[in-house]
Amino acid sequence: MTDYYERLGVSRDADGNEIKKAYRRLAMDSHPDRNNSPDAEDRFREVTEAYEVLRDPEKRALYDRYGEAGVKRGAGGGPGFGGFDFSDAFEVFMREFGGMSGLGDLFGGRGRPSRGPRRGSDLRMRLSVSLEEAARGAQRSVKVKVLDPCDSCEGTGAEAGTRPERCSTCGGAGQVRQVQRSMLGQFVSVRPCPACNGAGETISSPCGQCGGNGRRKVERMIELEIPAGVSTDDYLKLSGKGNAGASGGPRGDILVLVDVESDPAFERHGDDLVTNLAVTMSQAALGDEVEVATIIDGAARLKVPAGIQSGQALRLRGKGMPRLRESGRGDHIVRVLVWTPTQLSKDEKELFEKLRAVESPAPEPDLEEPGFWERVKRAFTA
Repeated sequence: MTDYYERLGVSRDADGNEIKKAYRRLAMDSHPDRNNSPDAEDRFREVTEAYEVLRDPEKRALYDRYGEAGVKRGAGGGPGFGGFDFSDAFEVFMREFGGMSGLGDLFGGRGRPSRGPRRGSDLRMRLSVSLEEAARGAQRSVKVKVLDPCDSCEGTGAEAGTRPERCSTCGGAGQVRQVQRSMLGQFVSVRPCPACNGAGETISSPCGQCGGNGRRKVERMIELEIPAGVSTDDYLKLSGKGNAGASGGPRGDILVLVDVESDPAFERHGDDLVTNLAVTMSQAALGDEVEVATIIDGAARLKVPAGIQSGQALRLRGKGMPRLRESGRGDHIVRVLVWTPTQLSKDEKELFEKLRAVESPAPEPDLEEPGFWERVKRAFTA
């Protein structure tokens, strides 16, 4: 199994600076333009892929929770962070090291050129769902603002009847080279062309509708399928639904971060749910059978054993939350609270007086009595 932490040689509690330092060292060592080993390109891609996950708090949290499969698949079960090739790795490398003079000459400029079609940016949004929606799954329609290709100029950015022209500064390359001399010799740095911003083309007559961008912001309704069992900070990925790319490039993605709202009736702990059940003193002493409301199955019958103490836990197996991307469900844990009446009728008072005359004395309190969750654990293993 892939371990991104091992790839970078860092501990699982490493902070962002440690992760970045480890990546920079390994990327420089394994870059195939500096390392002639047959497996250099694979190692370069692998350490960069690991870095891209661990540097992002959201992706790192998913990886820590679900492993590599959780990162490469969104909460909806669709494809997530995946398909990471050498070009992707090189773009990350240039992003991290691109400000260093002479880098383009030292590493040969391998990777994707800056001119031509470019992938659109991703859209990120948060979506609040109720606990019941998280338990049952749901369909939601959400309005988003995305960049679409401009209809007026068909995405070229030029006024109708005109076309973009080749940049005279870089000759259409999108890059300019600058030679620098130093005591160590001659360095050649490659930078995006300042005249065309790396596009390789200039527009003398910008489109009046999009201002020469080639894209316009529009509102659109998107349909989201929320899978049963999602938790806060799980995410849904809609591939190819984000912003249109420049110069006809492919669309980015829409990443929807889920926020499950708290529920007044249910307390969630992973796939288990906890509710409180108030019983009378006679129910606690004699036992009873009661109905308990569950998140999905409606009312369920629960047997309260005679002699139960306040704070003890009972369990309804398989009545909790569905397990995301797995079969089965968690449990519904019922926390029993014995209710002591505060206002007694005349008849009740007489009965309690008779009970007091014959009842056994209360035992000494157990200072080592386990807490609620320890009781739950014992109930599970019973």
